[in-house]
Amino acid sequence: MLALRSHNAALVLDLLRTAGSDGISRLELAERTGLTPQAVSKITARLREEGLAAEAGQRASTGGKPRTVLRLVPGAGHAIGVHLDRDELRAVLVDLIGTVVGERRATLDLGARAEVVVGAVAREAECLVAERLEASGTPLAHATSLLGLGVALPGPLDHARGVLHRVTGFPEWDGFPLRSALVQRLGVPVVVDKDTNAAALGLAVAGHGGGGGSFAYLHLSTGLGAGLVIGGAVHRGARTGAGEFGHQVLQLDGPRCECGNRGCIETLCLGAVARGEIAEAARVLGEGAANLVALLDIDLVLLGGRTVTATPDAFVRGVAIVLDARARGVMPVPVRIAPGGVAEGAAQLLLAPLFGRGDG
Repeated sequence: MLALRSHNAALVLDLLRTAGSDGISRLELAERTGLTPQAVSKITARLREEGLAAEAGQRASTGGKPRTVLRLVPGAGHAIGVHLDRDELRAVLVDLIGTVVGERRATLDLGARAEVVVGAVAREAECLVAERLEASGTPLAHATSLLGLGVALPGPLDHARGVLHRVTGFPEWDGFPLRSALVQRLGVPVVVDKDTNAAALGLAVAGHGGGGGSFAYLHLSTGLGAGLVIGGAVHRGARTGAGEFGHQVLQLDGPRCECGNRGCIETLCLGAVARGEIAEAARVLGEGAANLVALLDIDLVLLGGRTVTATPDAFVRGVAIVLDARARGVMPVPVRIAPGGVAEGAAQLLLAPLFGRGDG
């Protein structure tokens, strides 16, 4: 696609995306991107040729002559997002604006052999494409509108190379080239990232983190991690290891964690959940969140994951109480439930670069 080769086209596409069905005129595109009207006309002509943009009627202007407005064509491109949890696989097919147009779920044992997990991802992806894009067969490249596949799973991992490290609880994955294995199997571009980073990217692109601000997405499910957005961009760190939130130590002589340390917030929090002590789990999560707020001066805390969404009010209330208590006289950071999910964020690993919103 054109936008994958042009930064300026990405700027235009992102404005078309955010304009929605109302559309935006070429003059507005030029004013907001800083490009010349001639450059915008060339870009939009090529986008229309490729089916990415279309006319959306006319709008009155102060100069008298109505302006033709353009809109993004959502169905011109698609991406698959896959969330590999420790016990479940969820796959979604989304269009260019991130709307889910297909979804599949399957049970999963993340500790199974690599070929079993890779096969499960391939099977669900192929079924989604066959059901929704009416393109059957392997590789998935038969589906001309498919940009590729984003896969999100627990870390740590090397996002840049698509290689897994010692995934907590599953050391057998250490060194496995998941991206290469899936590219070879499916024949389409693949991006691999931590589940929390993918979810945070999806939230940032959708504008749920307050535009260009900073927020932490805390994901509590079968494990605990954080996705960090600083200045509107996902912060992965030099070795893509940022956000290993669940393994900060809160209790030096606490219970042993699967990572080998004692008193990690993940084992304390999940232990409380297992005992049915949701208020205690929320308090522990709040202590960790307060540490992040104090360290990074973030604007917002978003909560997600199956464990949180089972009792959302209890977790929001419990985390907020701790943040309020540790605010030290300043306005406490708000806490909310995050909309969307990890699989949707995984799809954005392919879509966001198209709009100049991240490196995937």
